Amino acid sequence: MGFATEFNSVCKFKSAQELYELLEYGRGKMVKSGFRVYPTGQKVIAYTPENEAIAIVRILVSIAEINFQGEEITQVEMELIRKLTEEEARIQTALAFEMFFGEKE
Repeated sequence: MGFATEFNSVCKFKSAQELYELLEYGRGKMVKSGFRVYPTGQKVIAYTPENEAIAIVRILVSIAEINFQGEEITQVEMELIRKLTEEEARIQTALAFEMFFGEKE
């Protein structure tokens, strides 16, 4: 049992619904499998399930726990700072593929 540390600039959504709620309401949460450490209080770049940069968010809460099914999960609550411009999103996405996600096919 260990903690996986997320990159300080990456907050990747796996669920389109979680991302929609953040963009629509300005606040949201996501649930990740495993114990992870998110930089609470910091601003980070949020990515779509397709690995595209979309917004700047602030991590408000990060809770790692074992749920009732015995699975290790981390819940992350965040607030939307602002959506990225088209140019910012393009550049940030390209950098993320080079640094974190691997090359685009």
